[in-house]
Amino acid sequence: MRKYDVVVIGGGVSGTIAAIAAARNGVKTLIIEQYGFLGGALTNMGVGPMMTFHAGTKQVINGIPQEVVDNLIKNGGSPGHVLDTTGFVSTVTPFNAEIMKYVLQKMVIESGAEILYHSFLTNVELDGAYIKAIHIANKSGIERVEANVFIDATGDADLAVKCGIDYILGRQGDNLTQPMTMNVRIGNVNIADVKEYMEENPKEFTMVDIEKIKTSKRLMVNGFYSILREARINGEINFERDMVLFFETDIPGEVIVNMTRVQKLNGADINDLTMGEMYGREQAFEVYNFMKKHIPGFQKAYLISTGPQIGVRETRKIIGEYVLTAEDLITSKHFDDCIAIGGYPIDIHSPDGDKTTYMSLEKDNTYEIPFRSLYSKKVNNLLVSGRCISSTHEANAAIRVSPIAMATGQAAGTAAYVAVKNGKKVCDVDIEELRSILSKQKAYI
Repeated sequence: MRKYDVVVIGGGVSGTIAAIAAARNGVKTLIIEQYGFLGGALTNMGVGPMMTFHAGTKQVINGIPQEVVDNLIKNGGSPGHVLDTTGFVSTVTPFNAEIMKYVLQKMVIESGAEILYHSFLTNVELDGAYIKAIHIANKSGIERVEANVFIDATGDADLAVKCGIDYILGRQGDNLTQPMTMNVRIGNVNIADVKEYMEENPKEFTMVDIEKIKTSKRLMVNGFYSILREARINGEINFERDMVLFFETDIPGEVIVNMTRVQKLNGADINDLTMGEMYGREQAFEVYNFMKKHIPGFQKAYLISTGPQIGVRETRKIIGEYVLTAEDLITSKHFDDCIAIGGYPIDIHSPDGDKTTYMSLEKDNTYEIPFRSLYSKKVNNLLVSGRCISSTHEANAAIRVSPIAMATGQAAGTAAYVAVKNGKKVCDVDIEELRSILSKQKAYI
């Protein structure tokens, strides 16, 4: 049996930062991850770049998340925050996924937290409103793990659901989720040819001023609308998509193509997830062949990889003490228990069509995420971080992104420490103490 003060389930960036935050504050911490590396969507789903740490010119995600970026830069794994040439957000942060694995693991080890790879949550023991222990499966068999506080950073609210906490699946009415995407990483792209085509055909793109694109450190592209429409008519692209979307990585000439769209499947259901992987890979090869044939700059490109796992935007979100809504974000609603601030707009990839719905914020506006969205009073020693926090389908389309997931991770890990230190239920954590610690540790709240 293993026994800790804090146990984090899920080693994505949110869970990783939660573990770092808890351990740095001095509590015995374990992070449990099903793969052999940390990073979640950024390292096992081929997602990139990180977007965004900013709201206009103001950086609103700081603290441990920014330390990750600093360490990536230090190890040659990122150019840092660069201009988003699509103009969708002000900055994006490209990175090298392999260096991200190294940086996150090193930061966890240095924090004093322990890591357990290749382990999967299977069951939970409840004692009334408390989690007494969880069961995990791995190569050694079934293990029992106890903790004072647990953090669900699975992305799918796996532990919360096993505890009986109510949840929202997808959008209201039909429970359809945002589509899954199999990202495609492609090398040897002639970026100069892409920029030249953009300059000659500006109506084919959503982009910033062409002079900024010419001098940009990395290129982000949303466009080639007519070429894609023609490919769909000709049957070369057989899924619902309205744009070619790709992002240059930390390596010049290497891009991540975010185009495939696997719809009407639930990423938290094993049969749907399996079908999603198969459909996603079929679509990925359609995309690769289409781009080599039709997109300027891709004629001599080669396929590097698809994500080891299909990218999942949305599944279950807990119904916590407070359910964050789109109106809260758009109106910049103030919360006395704010533990994270975001600036990423609402970005809903249609669950059943080819469109993407945007609900933009006013220029440079931000929104607040309340601590009450990180727990349910049904379970006294469970916190949730990342994309499965308490939010509606629409609000989740904004707060699901990795920098905000990192920020909620730092808040959850710090709150777990405060709860353990004071022997409190997570819902009774002193908000002023929590916010004070977060501020001292450079979180922007």
